[in-house]
Amino acid sequence: MKINIGIPKEIISDERRVAATPDTVTKMIAAECGVCVESGAGSASYFVDQDYLAAGAEIKVTTKELYEQSNIILKVRTPTINEIDLIKENTTLITPLVTTQSTELLSKIKTKNLTVFSLNLLPRIARAQSMDILSSMSNIAGYKSVIMAADYLGKFFPMLTTAAGTILPAKVIVIGAGVAGLQAIATARRLGAVVIAFDTRPAAEEQVKSLGASFISLATSHEQSEDKGGYAKEQSADFYKNEQNIISQYSKDADVIITTALIPGKRAPLLITEQMVQNMKPGSVIVDLAIEQQGNCALSEVDKIVVRHGITIVGLLNIPGMVTVHASQLYAKNIWTFLNYIMPQLKSGHYDLNDDIVKNCLVK
Repeated sequence: MKINIGIPKEIISDERRVAATPDTVTKMIAAECGVCVESGAGSASYFVDQDYLAAGAEIKVTTKELYEQSNIILKVRTPTINEIDLIKENTTLITPLVTTQSTELLSKIKTKNLTVFSLNLLPRIARAQSMDILSSMSNIAGYKSVIMAADYLGKFFPMLTTAAGTILPAKVIVIGAGVAGLQAIATARRLGAVVIAFDTRPAAEEQVKSLGASFISLATSHEQSEDKGGYAKEQSADFYKNEQNIISQYSKDADVIITTALIPGKRAPLLITEQMVQNMKPGSVIVDLAIEQQGNCALSEVDKIVVRHGITIVGLLNIPGMVTVHASQLYAKNIWTFLNYIMPQLKSGHYDLNDDIVKNCLVK
């Protein structure tokens, strides 16, 4: 089968990333694929049509024309119903599809006989690391969360000695020491803050301390805290209540709290109560990176920045999309690595369901 890859312009209003860069298009052309890019698809990431033409792609003026000429579609965001309507039957779609998101969408995908690979479902194994969009985007979110917190905090992050006296460093709490949390810790430390990190996984302690932060142990065993994929496991209501009590001992003195705690497929654990927010110092900042799963803070609002009890609470979605150039570059490299990995199977039309990567990501 001749592979013709389509790169549409993302239609979600706040989405500035693109699923392929001129660099990855060059690799697709070298692999003897045809590549069509919708005009303007990369402009918000500062990749212009001329860059894609120089890489060997064709530029299509309309989304309809692009979909008509493509049998592989690469996307940053889950397609809408209207987009699915434009995609021709028997096309393969590679996108971070959330399978629990929309039964109507899944029904439409089935009706059109689309083959869907969801990169959200990649297994956490060594050979899938270079394809891992979640880790790439979490890394960016962790970095950007600290930059945003510094912007909203009316204080310096580092300790400064001035003619007017000494300014003490900001105190930052990071809840959850996964990819986003570790990058938040590293960024806050680079800016000179004093950082304390919390995590349910004992294995996180060494990583946290290696970045120069303090670690607060929640005394769970490895089996209690992690699932087989290495992700944090859901805990009991009593456990989270105990965790709130421990965090509250430190949150009242914090200038910034970055929350990143997620449970795959579940509501994010509620770790910052309204009472804890009330007890924080006026002018402090909370950045809730778990907002896509309802948030770790009781007062976070989806895709909003609000002030409650004198505390600025950032609940913005798609924080990686704010770092548009590098987010697009990393995402495009991840998706190309995955595409190249399954290329022989795409050409044959037969998928190896004994392969953990293919088995996990194949939705249909």
